[in-house]
Amino acid sequence: MPEPQINPWSSNQSVDVEKLFSEFGIEPIAPAISELPCIPYFMSRGIVVGQRDYRQIASAIRNHTPFHVLTGFMPSGHPHLGHLMVMKEVVWHVQQGGTGYVTIADREAHAVRGISWEKCREYGKEYLACLYALGFEGQTYFQSKNERLKDLAFEAATKVNFSELTAIYGFSPETDLAHAFSVITQVADILYPQVDREPAPTIVPVGIDQDPHIRLTRGVAHKLRMFTVEDRDGYISVRSKNAPEEALDAVKAAFPGAKMYEGHVDIRDVPCSDISVKVRRIERKYGGFGFYTPSSTYHIFMPGLTGGKMSSSIPESIISFYEPEAAVRKKVMSGITGGKMTRDEQKRCGGEPDRCSLFLLNLFHMVTDDAELAEIRRKCVSGEIMCGQCKKETAERVVIFLKDFREKMDAAAEKIEV
Repeated sequence: MPEPQINPWSSNQSVDVEKLFSEFGIEPIAPAISELPCIPYFMSRGIVVGQRDYRQIASAIRNHTPFHVLTGFMPSGHPHLGHLMVMKEVVWHVQQGGTGYVTIADREAHAVRGISWEKCREYGKEYLACLYALGFEGQTYFQSKNERLKDLAFEAATKVNFSELTAIYGFSPETDLAHAFSVITQVADILYPQVDREPAPTIVPVGIDQDPHIRLTRGVAHKLRMFTVEDRDGYISVRSKNAPEEALDAVKAAFPGAKMYEGHVDIRDVPCSDISVKVRRIERKYGGFGFYTPSSTYHIFMPGLTGGKMSSSIPESIISFYEPEAAVRKKVMSGITGGKMTRDEQKRCGGEPDRCSLFLLNLFHMVTDDAELAEIRRKCVSGEIMCGQCKKETAERVVIFLKDFREKMDAAAEKIEV
């Protein structure tokens, strides 16, 4: 059986973004963000590159209507700069009016990486400290401690078979059942805000390697609906998916003049959006979930200092939040750049910032001012600055950033409840 296009658990992979978009139907972010009142730097700089159904989130932000934002972190090691982008995306969406949720995926870490529960707790608290240091407000939880989540995962599991998991993830007969169930738990994580609160559009910011979880969850959300609402030519058809007869009767009663047929109700002269809202309420009244299909955004990987993906399994590639200053400076000074082989060639031809792990470190996190970043790029491309000098300046930025961030993490410790 061929390997899946994306493996969410790989620590060292390259993803062909254009091929991924084409094969799996991910859309570019640019058209959707044009509808936002303001565009955050991680979208305008091309760090967030793709989306599914983001327009409903942009609409909620623009119109000040309810929406949720959720993401999760697998506590398989200490958090580092590679994790910071998705945290910033979550915090920004909360600041735009979203109800925030963050899950610590300790079940996944235990099943997939063999991390002890004690270590999961330790690492998880560090992730939460990072989030609170960035200004996160909302609900956080560990998968293993959330009983309501476990019930939802069991319900979601009734809509997924092992063949589907094999097709999406490349599972084999040797795959542990705990690994498979950790996937279903993540499905429940994504849907959980709509159970904990009222159903509403939900945005899930993730790295592009996590799309298999999004695809699976979108399918499960649809399967768990009692009804589909279909915009036909001149009317709206509300069709039952094994809904109780009383629920279908309630749909007809909610819309005077509606006509009931075997398994569906047809409604004229009422906007589809209004019908969807009422049908969702009826579904909830009769024991259904009424889920909105979750939306997602996808950011590219922050490159490791040694090339490839920044990963805890390659210590030289990462900068964690509690590394000694000397170690941070050494890693930055050893980072792979887009410079030329000799000083003369660098002056003559310039460097290639888009291939430089240090420039991208600045682009992702260290330089928030666009004009300053553009000046760094100009100096590199023109050969005005050598890689050694750029590394020293970047190292100084990182050291200052980490000192301030560690202080905020320490101050946030009292917010963490496990």
